Amino acid sequence: MEALLHKAKDFAKNHLKNLIAIVIGSFIFSLGINYFAIPNELAEGGFTGIALLLLYLFEISPALTILVLNIPLFFVGYKVFGRKTLAYTIFGTVAVSITLVLTENWGAPIPGDPLLAALYTGVLVGIGLGIIFRTGGTTGGVDIIARLGHKYFEWSIGRTMFLFDLMVIGVSAFYIGREKAMYTVVAVFVGARVIDFIVEGLDTKKAVTIISNSAVAISEKVTTDMDRGATLLKGRGGYTGTDKEVLYIVLSRNELPRLKHLVNTVDPYAFVVVHDVRDVFGEGFTFDKA
Repeated sequence: MEALLHKAKDFAKNHLKNLIAIVIGSFIFSLGINYFAIPNELAEGGFTGIALLLLYLFEISPALTILVLNIPLFFVGYKVFGRKTLAYTIFGTVAVSITLVLTENWGAPIPGDPLLAALYTGVLVGIGLGIIFRTGGTTGGVDIIARLGHKYFEWSIGRTMFLFDLMVIGVSAFYIGREKAMYTVVAVFVGARVIDFIVEGLDTKKAVTIISNSAVAISEKVTTDMDRGATLLKGRGGYTGTDKEVLYIVLSRNELPRLKHLVNTVDPYAFVVVHDVRDVFGEGFTFDKA
């Protein structure tokens, strides 16, 4: 019984942390829209772009537009989302609408520097959405449409979202002008890169693939000298057809020079490939070694 209560407590605690993160992400997103995008008459992609266009044309609140556009999608979203993701999506959409109201009229135009406004819009929108996506939630909108299109028509999710964003920005260009539409593309691009950075992880690790005739010896040195785990894989030379042992190691960036020196000491002729990796989970990274 005590274990069950402990599990329930951890479950509630994790949900509370995620909900708080969604509120924080929504606030940062809204700050990017209200503080930089709207005062400088920039557009956006997706439902946010539609909301901004309706604001510029008819002075309709973006908070209201985003909420109204998303409500019908919630009823069909349960077919592509699990209950948890759908609940977080509804919460995230409502949180965005509320924080858009709370941060309304906070900003002012940046005279003569729309590029700076576009960059800050992209950074804040990217950070906000990245935090929301990292919790497993979304802000609804095109994400739901893209997933429905993928489920029933096998459309590419990324391509659907990109084309929808491009279409919204293209329509917005008739009102905000070609120049500001191009600055909007910069903001959307920066936002997408920042989202990737937040979602994939802030701490980049390095994965190293080593092909060597002394792979076992290198593995032993890595284990004893660097206190890092290593995996030996079986491989075969494509040209020679001879069997080879391939060593795979994941380590932090500052450990890489030491590994290179170690490999060079054991086998100067080893073939070494270094890859960037993000969000490493497991012993020695997300929890202590046993």
